[in-house]
Amino acid sequence: MTEHWSGSGTKDDPWRLKTPPLTSEYTLYRDDDADPPLLVCQVGSTRLSYLARAVDDLHAMLGAHGDWMPLGAADEKKDPAPGTVEAWGRSADNPVGGWYGQRKGYRGRFGMYLPPLLEALGLVELEHGARNNRVRVRPEAPTE
Repeated sequence: MTEHWSGSGTKDDPWRLKTPPLTSEYTLYRDDDADPPLLVCQVGSTRLSYLARAVDDLHAMLGAHGDWMPLGAADEKKDPAPGTVEAWGRSADNPVGGWYGQRKGYRGRFGMYLPPLLEALGLVELEHGARNNRVRVRPEAPTE
């Protein structure tokens, strides 16, 4: 399997990731000095930020979901498709009661930028087609 990332996730050595279709690169790092801790995402000249707890919360939700889930990435001003990672990332029913995205006007695209990080951390499987990609918790390897 080809890795689509590098870096350690610090400000000085951010994760270098690719979007699920592998068409665009971006960086992401964890800022534990922020209150609350954030994931800072740089896409070209655009800076987005998400609550750092999104990693654990999204992993737990996908584990409870138990199957593939569409990403459904959408900008903040567009309604996401129901039943997608994007819809969950801004739902009043998620653990933070709304948006994981923190920068007004740039709170969307949760379904585009967070799943590749979970893949890099070894937590999920992520499809890399041209569109309509899905994610699921990585099945446990059989034990002997």
